[in-house]
Amino acid sequence: MADSHAPDPTQESLWRPLRLLQASMDADIARLYSDKRINGLKPSFVMELLRLHAHGPMTITELAESVGRTHSALSQKVAAMRAAGWVRTVAGEDARSKKVTLTDNARGIVGRLAAEWRATEAAIAEIEAEIPYPLTRVVADIEQVLARKSFHDRIAEKLAEDPAWE
Repeated sequence: MADSHAPDPTQESLWRPLRLLQASMDADIARLYSDKRINGLKPSFVMELLRLHAHGPMTITELAESVGRTHSALSQKVAAMRAAGWVRTVAGEDARSKKVTLTDNARGIVGRLAAEWRATEAAIAEIEAEIPYPLTRVVADIEQVLARKSFHDRIAEKLAEDPAWE
């Protein structure tokens, strides 16, 4: 049984506001889909659907590499997109490989998805122009800092100082 008086370290989070902001923005995009009666589409599916539309059927490995995700993560996403009716898997060049392809339902909305992608990117550019320090600059700056010392190494150093990690 947990000690009811133990401090809760999750009460403080420097990343939570960023996660909540992204979730809120994704919810706004999902609302646009709902307004157009595009049911069962998650904003997180759109890049892969547009990539498949632009490049044709791909293996999960090819699709994962093209969007910068792991095979495992993409495999789970493809399963969710398949369950929602956006993609299907078909036999590849050999009996062992499978290719992910769009369903007719997905092909019927890719024009709208491309329009939403362009509008979203334009809205983000507009937001970045209104703030003194754009998020794209923050990301680039963080990447430079992490190139000097990785996130892993930074966390490992802090854990080495914490007896609870032993």
